[in-house]
Amino acid sequence: MSTPAYDGVEVGDELPPLTVQVTREQLVRYAGASGDFNPIHWNPRFAVEVGLPDVIAHGMFTMGSAIEIVTAWAGDPGAITSYGVRFTKPVVVPDPGFAVLEVTAVVAAKDDATRSVRVDLTARCADVTVLGRAQATVRLP
Repeated sequence: MSTPAYDGVEVGDELPPLTVQVTREQLVRYAGASGDFNPIHWNPRFAVEVGLPDVIAHGMFTMGSAIEIVTAWAGDPGAITSYGVRFTKPVVVPDPGFAVLEVTAVVAAKDDATRSVRVDLTARCADVTVLGRAQATVRLP
């Protein structure tokens, strides 16, 4: 997909939605790549003992999965100049099966001086918002 042109983007434009299936296998792989081996991400007994309903996805895994909606739309991950979220609820990953992360996004603001747009993301799992104040700034040609 090619990068959208700044002049062709309007406030209110919606990005194509993204659905991500999150499995426990992905969490184990992410733990290996990130070095975050906290047992709440792979051990259901431990997760329940500390008050969680089950194993939960890493916050950074969730954040990284959600931004895929913007990188796919922009066509260039390097076009994203900033990205931030607040973690509001965990993504609970059942076994067997998977969690479904649903991400939507809308162009919320334009900055003519920098030819950048602010994209506001909404990330939900099981009808619960899991990321708050999720915003990315994207510089467009």
